[in-house]
Amino acid sequence: MKYLLLSYTPAAAWDAATADTPSEEALAAFAAYQKFEQELIATGEFVSSEGLGHPVVSTTIRKTPDGVVATDGPFAELKEVLASFAVIDVAGRERAVEIVSRIVEVLGEPIEIRPIMGDDFAA
Repeated sequence: MKYLLLSYTPAAAWDAATADTPSEEALAAFAAYQKFEQELIATGEFVSSEGLGHPVVSTTIRKTPDGVVATDGPFAELKEVLASFAVIDVAGRERAVEIVSRIVEVLGEPIEIRPIMGDDFAA
């Protein structure tokens, strides 16, 4: 079963002015994560992983009474922002929790696990 792993980081820790220049702490966290990624590649459980751009360069599309509108940024007061995602393909929820628990133990930031709706949800 495939799971989407959504990694969050404190909004205050992500400075838009320095988003293109990762800190030493960010580089260390990325190196630690890459070790987990290599392990999942070796077991065949890794599908994909990507970091996301800073929230200030995002665009939000909303339906309003006047139609569909595109606005810059998330325009929400956020304590945490979505920083990256990964997709894993594992035997079940228990394995996903096991993997993510190890990553969170090392990196210290929350990760949300969401099942990916596959063929079971097709019409």
